[in-house]
Amino acid sequence: MIAYFNGEFIPKEKVIISPDDRGFLFADGAYEVIRSYNGKLFKPDEHIERMQRSLEELRIKYSEIYKLKKVAEELIRINTLGEVQALIYIQITRGKALRTHSFPEEETIPTVYVTASAFHYDPQKLVKGVKIILVPEMRWKRCDIKSVALLPNVLARQQAKDNGADEAVFVRDGVITEGTHTNFCAIFDGKLFTHPVNNHILAGITRKIVLDLCSKMNISVVESPIAETKLKEADELMIVGTTVEIMPVVKVDDLKIGNRKPGPITLELQRKFYLLLEQS
Repeated sequence: MIAYFNGEFIPKEKVIISPDDRGFLFADGAYEVIRSYNGKLFKPDEHIERMQRSLEELRIKYSEIYKLKKVAEELIRINTLGEVQALIYIQITRGKALRTHSFPEEETIPTVYVTASAFHYDPQKLVKGVKIILVPEMRWKRCDIKSVALLPNVLARQQAKDNGADEAVFVRDGVITEGTHTNFCAIFDGKLFTHPVNNHILAGITRKIVLDLCSKMNISVVESPIAETKLKEADELMIVGTTVEIMPVVKVDDLKIGNRKPGPITLELQRKFYLLLEQS
């Protein structure tokens, strides 16, 4: 596999990260994941813009971020991923510097790493739905930054796996925020509810698509925190994101949602989403 590392396309096994890199020492960096459908990047500009925002919030200066779209396209070509589904992973850290908690000198050059790999998933889950678990929020209060500091997410996702679930969704002060790598939506009486965009969640690209689709479908959207205790009253639940697309949720812990089948609004959103893919 060929990767992009600090301005060069090189075999992935030849990428060498310095032990003094602040991403290695402090998780001092940001990342993005872009989906590619049969050689075509999906919403790359939106992902790049979100990464730029993360870097600005972290005060990491990298002036060539908008070149990364071309880098991603080249990685798909070089790695012969043009006829399959693939994921582009982009990570930028503050770079190599003397270990100190404060920022290094401004001349420090960021470390830029990009890979492309085939993406495999179970399409039956999109048809049948999945189980999720709820876990207490244990992350920091800047979840709007797509930081590489993901240990709480890793622990929660493993807890989900241990419990036969596909995703863990965080609960902060009694309300649902988001999943380890997804946004969360619920349908109550024909309206779609989802947590508002603030420092407690990441502004998901797929989440925005879902809200745009709802507008076109005349489905009311309420961006308001969803109480954990209200889930038993939900008609439909879903998690949405780059890797899961629009995924129906049919079980939360031991709570069965609806009739344990994907609901009509979720299915219609899925259908509209795939039409959008065909048109893009």
